[in-house]
Amino acid sequence: MTLDDIRSNRPVQMGLALLFGIVFGFLLVRGGATHHAVIWGQLLLYDFTVVKIMLSAVLVGMVGFQILRSLGLARAHVAPPTLGTHLVGGLIFGLGFGLLGLCPGTVGGAIGRGSIDALIGGGLGLLIGTFLFALVYPRVERGIAKVGPLRWKTLPDLLGGVNPWVVVIPMGVLILAVFWVLESLRL
Repeated sequence: MTLDDIRSNRPVQMGLALLFGIVFGFLLVRGGATHHAVIWGQLLLYDFTVVKIMLSAVLVGMVGFQILRSLGLARAHVAPPTLGTHLVGGLIFGLGFGLLGLCPGTVGGAIGRGSIDALIGGGLGLLIGTFLFALVYPRVERGIAKVGPLRWKTLPDLLGGVNPWVVVIPMGVLILAVFWVLESLRL
């Protein structure tokens, strides 16, 4: 089966999404990121487990996507960024993250490991939030989504359209350096 076959086959796409979602949730649970105490430790800057997990995901995703893109197997689909969407999205995400002690990705993992507070607060919150977003999105699209449009979509764009590897390699080195510092300090 080729990538083109997968792109045109909705059931295969859904099956792969389910498989990767289960693996992602399992890894979040194994890493401890589905426990609100770990999230609070991150927010209070004494437990950097979440940073390590997220930087691992960024590093693997960044390098993996760039390899696939270089081989012509993937292409970026980036929505036009604006300050309005980034600020409002960040505030909503941060509010939910701080109140529940879980983010949308870790809610699924926490529900999977049997957390009732994640099911009620997180699962219900995700459903209600998605419903409310669908209701207000037409107004958001006409209003706040147009505030402060940015001329660039990606870091290579921001740097004048450089080859993406010019960004990926230094960012990978930076992420590895952050890992080294966090491990050296036992954080």
